[in-house]
Amino acid sequence: MELKGRSIIGWADGAEGGAQFSAINPATGKEIAPKYSSASFSDIDCAANLAAKAFADYSRRSAKQRAAFLREIGKGIDAIIGDIIERMIAETGLTEARARVEAGRTSNQMRMFADIIEEGSWVTAHIDRGDPGRKPQPKPDLRSMWRPLGPVVVFGASNFPLAYSVAGGDTASAFAAGNPVIVKAHPAHPGTGELVAQVIRTSARACEMPEGVFSILFDGGMEVGASLVKHPLVKAVGFTGSQRGGRALMDLAAARPEPIPVYAEMGSTNPVFILPGAMKLRAGEIAAGLHASVTLGGGQFCTKPGLVFASAGEETKNFAKDVAQRISASAPHPLLTPGIRSAYDNAVATRQRRSETPLAASGTAPAAGLDVSAAFFETDARTFVSDDNLSSEVFGPSTLLVSAGSRDEMLKIARGLHGHLTATIHGTPEDLAEYRDLVEILESKAGRVIFNGFPTGVEVTSAMVHGGPYPATSDGRSTAVGAQAIHRFARLISFQNFPDQALPLELQNENPLKIWRSVDGNLTRESIAAAHAAV
Repeated sequence: MELKGRSIIGWADGAEGGAQFSAINPATGKEIAPKYSSASFSDIDCAANLAAKAFADYSRRSAKQRAAFLREIGKGIDAIIGDIIERMIAETGLTEARARVEAGRTSNQMRMFADIIEEGSWVTAHIDRGDPGRKPQPKPDLRSMWRPLGPVVVFGASNFPLAYSVAGGDTASAFAAGNPVIVKAHPAHPGTGELVAQVIRTSARACEMPEGVFSILFDGGMEVGASLVKHPLVKAVGFTGSQRGGRALMDLAAARPEPIPVYAEMGSTNPVFILPGAMKLRAGEIAAGLHASVTLGGGQFCTKPGLVFASAGEETKNFAKDVAQRISASAPHPLLTPGIRSAYDNAVATRQRRSETPLAASGTAPAAGLDVSAAFFETDARTFVSDDNLSSEVFGPSTLLVSAGSRDEMLKIARGLHGHLTATIHGTPEDLAEYRDLVEILESKAGRVIFNGFPTGVEVTSAMVHGGPYPATSDGRSTAVGAQAIHRFARLISFQNFPDQALPLELQNENPLKIWRSVDGNLTRESIAAAHAAV
């Protein structure tokens, strides 16, 4: 497929002439053609107006029609998988194996959401029948369900060019709920984004969706993204990136005359707690797993374990030596962008200058391009608690081991943690019994608590929660991954005393869609009459 280097706005290509930028190959440091033109303010306004117009149509399309659209996107991605992977590798320096896994996840997400909306029960229909004879006042008939919000802006992520970008989880869940999507492409991988965007536009036309159901805007800076968030026709935002970037978007959205929700994933250090029993029995196994998790993809996963806590003692010292040996043997890995590499180098250098956080090991020296070395640091609990900077995320292949002198000291550390996407415990059944309060603490600190595993690798299922308390995300009540993500871009609406024929199909007496509904507090797929007779 030909890459044009221009935004896609509905059925049309955006204008040329804006500020230009190019992707950079992280392995070589060289620019990759073509050059991309940044979207103009006219492009932004056109995309927003088309999306608002499309919303009136698309939000009323049947679940079957929207599901067909999602499946067509998934099929289209699979059809050009070779082109996508080739471009993704060139723009990111990631391996072919990683690219294929992410591509499969991206198209499968589309099919998963298609299945969810076609089944239909995601709308969580509640029906509380009225009672006109109730005294002293009649009881109204109330029926509620989830409905789409309106045009959604999705920001592509630097570290997931497919699964968190143009056709990623936010886009899939927004489409599924009935919302048009405007993607602000990430400048690190514009070619990958354009290939996927062409698939979505082709799919929209093939499924006879309204123009404006999808647009993608390119920009080498921040102006286009900020303008989209402030546009009055935009109703919600999905973002994956830095805390500084996410916080800026949150502030812009809150300052609007009509504030809108920003679902921002903003970084996490994903603490790992190794309890005494596990350290005694499985130290080598845990060291191997930790090393693999820290260095996977150059440490550029939002679930990379950046903090490790263990009880001080000989077993932990031997564990640290094992991890250090593995880190020392690690090959260099390119980071995604010059900015990410610079931030990583600065963070590692800052920690290395501190005598209280000695560099225990460093990987093989960088060879070319945007390569960096893995880094393993150690410190004690007193130092960690006294320095807030040590709890900050270092995006890249680095982790910090903190030795705690006692059980109480480890619990104190846990209580002082801010919000994270994940928290991990390695332990035995006896450890869990002794540290039961640690589990309770971590439940309030993370969206996903893992036992005897590692946080990298996110399974896309209905039970997955990829979110967490601030600052891991802007709203810890939602998830960016899995079936429940569909509720990010929907709102509850209740209908009171409406005639049956005027209600959405999901709320009508006969339940023509045969979805699961709560009728007077009882979960059923029956019609109102049948459900009432059963009671």
